[in-house]
Amino acid sequence: MALTFDDLPTMTLLHAQSYANYTNKMLLRGLRRHHLPAIGFVNEGKLDDLERAAQIDILRQWLDAGMSLGNHTFSHESPNKLLAEGYTRDIARGEAVIRPMLVARHRDLHWFRHPYLETGTPLETKLKINAWLASHGYRIAPVTMENSDWLFSEPYDDAIASHDRSRVRRIKASYLAYTAKIIPWYRKAGHQLLGRNMAFIMLLHDTRLNADCINNIAALLKKNHLKPVTLQQGMADPAYSIKDPYVGADGVEWLERWSQELHKELPWDSFIEPPAETDADYTHIAHDR
Repeated sequence: MALTFDDLPTMTLLHAQSYANYTNKMLLRGLRRHHLPAIGFVNEGKLDDLERAAQIDILRQWLDAGMSLGNHTFSHESPNKLLAEGYTRDIARGEAVIRPMLVARHRDLHWFRHPYLETGTPLETKLKINAWLASHGYRIAPVTMENSDWLFSEPYDDAIASHDRSRVRRIKASYLAYTAKIIPWYRKAGHQLLGRNMAFIMLLHDTRLNADCINNIAALLKKNHLKPVTLQQGMADPAYSIKDPYVGADGVEWLERWSQELHKELPWDSFIEPPAETDADYTHIAHDR
């Protein structure tokens, strides 16, 4: 299992640098405590959302902790909106800080993660984006496991801001209970698709919820016999050489893409949806759908 965290320097409902600092301090502390290698995918447009120098320092802290950084575009926009030319400009704009930061440490910037997992449509747009990424030394970081953490995270931030401790505990418990159910589902789906156990790449986000739950997440990985590896190590699994045939407006993870290529069904009849209460809570707070 490789852990990946999107939306660095942080994804939060609260506009406070101290909150972002604490989130990353505790998240990195937990990752190091449990010897969990991770990569953070950066939206450089977020650097000016709060205090720029402090936001950049968070990225340094990730590298100082032995973690990696990747490009998540500058603005976290959809390729379906920007089209190929606009989207690739946004990717290039998103490396102004992190590329020299990595080069100074004798490391390369070569991982890219699509926001929303939207890889571009129509096919011409997707192919142009893929060609640009390849020609600029990027490799796409797929997602083969996710737990809808974003759905829980903003209600969690709101509960903390409201000093509602019982709600904080309730959201955290619900999130961990859902994660405990969805990890085995993905393991079953991967085995059904490939006929063997595979190396997973898990999508999480840089949030206070994950910072507060990192000890529990580490325990869940151990319970499910998932050994922590780097993204590079996880991508060595032959599964990641399977063609991605998907072309569509929605962002879907790679097991679903591979199921199209291999003409095999995933066990959707046993898929567990996030709690309806959480979905309603997110919709009430986020007002973005």
